[in-house]
Amino acid sequence: MDLKYLQTFKTILRTGSFQGASRELNYAPSTVTFHIQQLEEELQLQLFEKVGRKMVLTQAGESVLPHVDAILHAMDSLYNCEKEMNELKGTLVVAMPETLLIYKMQPVLKRFKEAAPQVKLSILIQDCDSVRAGVLDGSVDIGIHYDVSGEDSSIVSTVLSRFKALLIASPEEDPEVLDFTTPGQKKTIDLISYYPDSVFQEAIDHYLKERDIVLNCSMQLWSAEAIKKNVMNRMGVAYLPEFALTEELAQGTLIPVATELDEEIIALYAYHKNKYVTKQMQLFLSLIEEVLG
Repeated sequence: MDLKYLQTFKTILRTGSFQGASRELNYAPSTVTFHIQQLEEELQLQLFEKVGRKMVLTQAGESVLPHVDAILHAMDSLYNCEKEMNELKGTLVVAMPETLLIYKMQPVLKRFKEAAPQVKLSILIQDCDSVRAGVLDGSVDIGIHYDVSGEDSSIVSTVLSRFKALLIASPEEDPEVLDFTTPGQKKTIDLISYYPDSVFQEAIDHYLKERDIVLNCSMQLWSAEAIKKNVMNRMGVAYLPEFALTEELAQGTLIPVATELDEEIIALYAYHKNKYVTKQMQLFLSLIEEVLG
């Protein structure tokens, strides 16, 4: 059975005549008549009768109508299936450390929400090991983190960028206290640490140990903004990514401290190789490339 016959049948009902259906469907009147004749022949039923100048359903046509409606509705749903699959809906879970979220990912997040307003975007602020663990166990769709654990065949990873980090201090700090190149020192200043296993903390700890530079004590804070505020208030020095310090360095509220540490920090974005890449994932990954790649 040709679906056009059913569509013509419904259009006659809506317009009240074969002629009206012909105009709406842009068919010749003979085509409309042919469709109904073919439908009646296949069903072996008379579907219409003329009452005055209007075509109305016969009793048989009335009994057929619910089935025609069901078929056309099912076909509409089927034709719309691909469109619905391509619509950006659902949830996207993205995990990353605070520094990347605040100082690098804001343009990407803004563009994503503009392009996919119906997607529930869940942002998790986590340390790099937790981000990587979430990607591995499937609880995180896309992980953005510093390279701390090496390669894993289960993860598709792409280098986002390479960054420098700086040791920073208050401009009011005693210059003699800020000698971090001479080996074998015991200093009276504190080190304000990021979370213990962060790539920045590991780098500065390794540097100080190599040069036998011992600081007074270490204060641990999990917020880059809190660390910067404490450094400004002469609570100690800290080692943070350079991109998180742009404004303060330009304003002179923080100053770089000379070291011989010249390590590059690599940031990655990743997802599990077995995870189905949804339309929202594709969009987010393409925006990372477009905005930050």
